[in-house]
Amino acid sequence: MSVDNNKITESASPPPPSPLKNFIAGGAGGICLVVTGQPLDTIKVRLQTQNVKAGETPLYRGTFDCAKKTVQSEGFRGLYKGMATPLIGISPIYAICFFGFGVGKKLQTTDVKQELTLPQIWNAGMVAGVFTTVIMVPGERIKCLLQIQAGDPKNAKYNGAWDCAKKIYMEEGFFRGIYRGTAATLLRDVPASGAYFMGYEMLLRYLTPEGESRAHLSPLRVLAAGGTAGILNWIVAIGPDTLKSRFQTAPPGTYTGVRDVFQKLVRQEGVSALFKGLTPVMLRAFPANAACFLGYEVTMKALNTLW
Repeated sequence: MSVDNNKITESASPPPPSPLKNFIAGGAGGICLVVTGQPLDTIKVRLQTQNVKAGETPLYRGTFDCAKKTVQSEGFRGLYKGMATPLIGISPIYAICFFGFGVGKKLQTTDVKQELTLPQIWNAGMVAGVFTTVIMVPGERIKCLLQIQAGDPKNAKYNGAWDCAKKIYMEEGFFRGIYRGTAATLLRDVPASGAYFMGYEMLLRYLTPEGESRAHLSPLRVLAAGGTAGILNWIVAIGPDTLKSRFQTAPPGTYTGVRDVFQKLVRQEGVSALFKGLTPVMLRAFPANAACFLGYEVTMKALNTLW
């Protein structure tokens, strides 16, 4: 295996899987990610979307206070609000994500044996971010609206993901409602996906013993690479994600766009407000993405054994 710091050789990676295998393995990895990370994702969204004016005491003082109050008022199920939407959409999202990554790699080379530089891997990851945005935005909008519903479920505006989607469409329409936050999602996912894929591939290269295949890596090394890639992803994504959450959950007419969200947020709450939810994000990033990549790799090995 090459140990060049700037290149990843094709020989270090397994043959590209079939679209069907990629779809199944990516979906399995995504399900592992959602189930592992949903509680901390709910806490993150609630911290990001609480508006705190000068002199007011915030409802949630931090990550653990939010978790405590959520469980006290809504039970442990409250931490899993909005999970149905990402679970339903996770297979196509990850299938399209890995397909987009493959397209990004193919666009940059005319030879399948050509070495790819780390910047090229980054570029391919950004292409994947563009591909996934199309189906990510509606799910993110619905998920965030369900996650910020606190208190007695009987008084909730939305009774599940489908009810939420119907009411958004009736009140705001398709593009202005269901697809609100598209630009913010692109702003978050394009660079973050680049960091995500590049980080994972780079770490796998260093963790793979010389002369061995990536397919023979131990689960512990896959967990380490996947978890670290998740942290890199969120270091890039946390600021844009806060803007996206604010924009997608605000009443219609509150903001004119992502730039307006940024200006008002910084003016009213300071630059630090962009990093609200950072603690639950980082607590979630490692185990959730470690589970995602392990689920992907284990499923792919099983599929390759079966056919």
